Amino acid sequence: MNQFKTIAAFLMTLALLVSLGCASTATRESTGEYLDDSVITTRIKEAIFREPTLKSSEINVETFKGVVQLSGFVNSTGDMNKAVEIAQGIKGVQSVKNDMRSK
Repeated sequence: MNQFKTIAAFLMTLALLVSLGCASTATRESTGEYLDDSVITTRIKEAIFREPTLKSSEINVETFKGVVQLSGFVNSTGDMNKAVEIAQGIKGVQSVKNDMRSK
């Protein structure tokens, strides 16, 4: 019986540590949030790639907890606005930070 309690306590401690390792903080995403952000980033990159007026290789996309940051160099302010508009239209995007610069 004593051995059973020891094993049960060990497994409970292990489960607690694993669940804490998956929790999010202000500076760290949980596993689920990371996967969600990866999907958002991929969808934005794909939509930018499909837009004929934008060069997808010039625009960097990063997502953290639904907040998208666009950076890089584009040809005009219109291209910047178009990229921001595309990013805002993707499901799951909370907000968009525009750090792009025109050439």
